[in-house]
Amino acid sequence: MSSTDRTGADGLRGTFSLDGAALGGAQPVFEEFRHGWETEIGAAFPLPTFGWATTGDLRGKVRASKVQDAVITDLRVGSIIRTVGAHDDLNDQVRMYVMRRGAWNLALPRDRSEITVATGQFILRHNGRPSNFEVAPGTTARVLVLPASLRPLIGDRHIAGPAGSAEVRVLMAHANMVHATLNDLTPAGVRAARDALIELAKGVLRQQVDGAEPLLAPALAQAAKDLADSHLADPGLSPTMLARELNVSVRTLQRAFASAEESVSAYIRRRRLEQARLDLTALSVRPVITELAARWQFADSSHFIRAFKRQYGQTPAEYGRANRQIERGS
Repeated sequence: MSSTDRTGADGLRGTFSLDGAALGGAQPVFEEFRHGWETEIGAAFPLPTFGWATTGDLRGKVRASKVQDAVITDLRVGSIIRTVGAHDDLNDQVRMYVMRRGAWNLALPRDRSEITVATGQFILRHNGRPSNFEVAPGTTARVLVLPASLRPLIGDRHIAGPAGSAEVRVLMAHANMVHATLNDLTPAGVRAARDALIELAKGVLRQQVDGAEPLLAPALAQAAKDLADSHLADPGLSPTMLARELNVSVRTLQRAFASAEESVSAYIRRRRLEQARLDLTALSVRPVITELAARWQFADSSHFIRAFKRQYGQTPAEYGRANRQIERGS
């Protein structure tokens, strides 16, 4: 199933998505992809020449968002993707490959060399040299096409590193927000989203995010939230730990949260209470209050009960009883 967004008529933005599996292999899936890309992303971002294995049996999911002179593309590959006839990327752009699963293989015929971007890695490179690429089924990746203004920081080399680095985490958090909000942004908002994207890419190249840049605060806060959400049961989770993992000071991190009117500690506490509430509504055997308090890192059951009642207006026991009554009534 494919979908497009026509709000990009101003030329600043465009989005489309395609689920090749949902189309049931019906031909021409590749033509759906090509049409969506050329209509919504545009001629400034030309597609390479793909081999028959790709054009004849394209399967997988694609989501692309254009933000002025940059594009964020997410791929979940269900069939081989292979280009043929090393293409000259004369549009003078920089590309970043971020691998979540699988590998992206780049062949550079002029240098008689190959670059493999493995799971958990990223590569940033200028696209000025002819290249081919091949992506195996089962690969999940994000590809950012960025303007040539980044080239002076790269030169003719490629920059590689772990996709879990602090700078990449913040960049990916911003890319997620662009995907989620692009259709609702004003032209000024689109420009701001683009500028933040470029600044965060520079942060990856310099291995340091400019925490004093106001444009980057939402991305930094979102990266911290994503990281916190994956460590809610960790006793070491704290503003200090998050700041350390994101390579910023605690003060910078607190400033990033200020616009949301919620401190880092308050966010962690709220999310832990949400998880405890979900445990109380689980259909399996419900844990006792002391177990919940320990699981979600509250100092003791009394502290947990007070915090839970402040957030939900009921004690955990009252909430659990009310939920069971609802279940019996249904």
